Amino acid sequence: MIIAIDGPAGTGKGTISKLIADRLGFGNIDTGAMYRAVTLKILREKIPLDDLESIQKLLENTRLSFNEDEEILLDGENVSHLIRTQEINRVVSQVSAIRFIREKLVLEQRNFAKGRDIVMEGRDITTVVFPDADLKIYLTADVEERAQRRYKEMLDKGVSTTYQEVLEGIKERDYQDMHKEYGALMIAPDAIVVDTTGKSIEEVYNEVTNYIKREEN
Repeated sequence: MIIAIDGPAGTGKGTISKLIADRLGFGNIDTGAMYRAVTLKILREKIPLDDLESIQKLLENTRLSFNEDEEILLDGENVSHLIRTQEINRVVSQVSAIRFIREKLVLEQRNFAKGRDIVMEGRDITTVVFPDADLKIYLTADVEERAQRRYKEMLDKGVSTTYQEVLEGIKERDYQDMHKEYGALMIAPDAIVVDTTGKSIEEVYNEVTNYIKREEN
């Protein structure tokens, strides 16, 4: 069974996906982490984002995988703690808009899911990667609340930032994600929209798992 969870930044996709996977015994892949890992490598190599030839060569020599805890590995290095910085946040949407990157990672994402019960989360999971997923959930929430969640998350990780910076960053990310030429963020016609504004993690979990039970029946 493939459960696809989509939606903009700060809606709780990662938290809910992991909770569902843990409690149901499913695998869990954060596809956004894959784009972030590629972004990290581009930044490390100091390649300009308009140098597509160099980026393509880099991608050909890049290996992405996940460990037993579903943490992202970049060429064998666990970079899960390095891909959530403001620096990555500022450019990951531009990187993920590059068509040949999306095409390669979409193929890898489909391969990761083959023959597994899995929860896949990301910004085009329900529309591009798994348009035939068994269940499609689109999470949404008020932008101010999303910014507050992300701000708290970053402070907890020791990242120095301000609420206003996070809010503006999320608004810019929303715009970029919704206006991509390829893999743009949108609500699939058959997706179930769940608004997480003002709801606890358990409330959202219970709402989503009710839809999973209906699908299983």
